[in-house]
Amino acid sequence: MKYLVMVQGAEVDYEAMAGRGSAQSPAWSRAELTAMFAYMNALSEELTASGEMLDGQGLAAPSTTRFVTVDAEGRPVVTDGPYAEVQEVLAGYWVLDCAPLDRVTEIAARVARCPVPAGSPNRPVVIRPIDETGPALD
Repeated sequence: MKYLVMVQGAEVDYEAMAGRGSAQSPAWSRAELTAMFAYMNALSEELTASGEMLDGQGLAAPSTTRFVTVDAEGRPVVTDGPYAEVQEVLAGYWVLDCAPLDRVTEIAARVARCPVPAGSPNRPVVIRPIDETGPALD
């Protein structure tokens, strides 16, 4: 079964990783950033070696986000981020191919244990099965 494992974050977390902490997310030191990247890279390498990792990436800051919708006439409406109404955003993801749900849950728990500075927010790691059955065309 394939799963999308999503790491949640917020603009304040990206700011904190750039050394600009706030009451919601303390500033990260160079050593803390290095530890986080080493942890995530080691996990990705392990999952690649086991054949479970199909893809995975960290994403750029929410301030670089762009939403595209259409108006009543079907014309594109483009809005650049960040968005005050959105508290959490997708910070990164893995596409994994794991047999049992227990295995992907174990992996998500390891992701959640990634080292962060004391006082950092506890963001969820979200697991979503990938529907490979395709749409029902009745």
